[in-house]
Amino acid sequence: MRVLFLLFFCLFFGSMRPQNSSSDKKSVIVITQPNQNTVWTIPERVKLEWSTIAIDSTKFIRFFLVRDEMVVQELGSFRNIQSKNGIRLAKNIGSGNRYQVVGMELFPDDKYQVAKFVTPYFAIANPESDERKRKQELANTNIFVKNDKRPKGSKEQMVKNDVATQNEEKEIKTYTRQEFEGRKISYTKELIFDSENIMVKIWDHGREDGDIVSIYLNGVSVVSKHYLTYAKKAFDIKLNPNKANDLFLFAHNLGSSPPNTVSVEITDGNTSEKIILNSDLQSCEAVLISVKK
Repeated sequence: MRVLFLLFFCLFFGSMRPQNSSSDKKSVIVITQPNQNTVWTIPERVKLEWSTIAIDSTKFIRFFLVRDEMVVQELGSFRNIQSKNGIRLAKNIGSGNRYQVVGMELFPDDKYQVAKFVTPYFAIANPESDERKRKQELANTNIFVKNDKRPKGSKEQMVKNDVATQNEEKEIKTYTRQEFEGRKISYTKELIFDSENIMVKIWDHGREDGDIVSIYLNGVSVVSKHYLTYAKKAFDIKLNPNKANDLFLFAHNLGSSPPNTVSVEITDGNTSEKIILNSDLQSCEAVLISVKK
């Protein structure tokens, strides 16, 4: 009887000892490339390298390129094989040293524990974008210099010239808008079309998460409080052919996965451009659109 009791005791209490299995481990992602010493140069292809703990090689990791806490580009979702080479960066990404990559575990075994990693800041160089920006700044300078060369004349004529100059400068300021309703405006790309009549299509980039946005052209709403889905919303707009037109995204909320990120396609029937615009409650991204003369 005593032997049976001891046997029962060992079997019962022995089965209650904690089990050390891989599924009990906390999932972890560590991105090793890029790092704080990295410089990515556009248009060269780039590489991601990472390591994980308690994430099977059959699972996927999703990566985003971020600038100042705003998503610039979704780099892709890749199988957990520790590296991915040959990733193409968007040509409209500007040079800077405040870029980061965010990695997130997809479909975790424990939905309450999702592995996530954010790299230190690193740099991106885009010589073509820098050259476009330099030319634009030079063009703006030339316009201001031209406006300053007012002909001499009567006092009445000088007043008329001053008014004309102020109107031109006001139009130029619209061209290089710094903010709108207290939000910072950041220009990401310059586009040129053959026609002043263009079609714009917008839809949710990434996943549908309740984003509500407006689209403004030269400070005037052309799409108001639109609920973004995967379905494309198309609308026609007419550009001012005498200046660069600014088209920007304005977020009314942040959805469940901020910031608001919108896929945009712009076409004049012959030329088509696809871009991604981001917006949060402090800033908006914009593009400049001109008509070829």
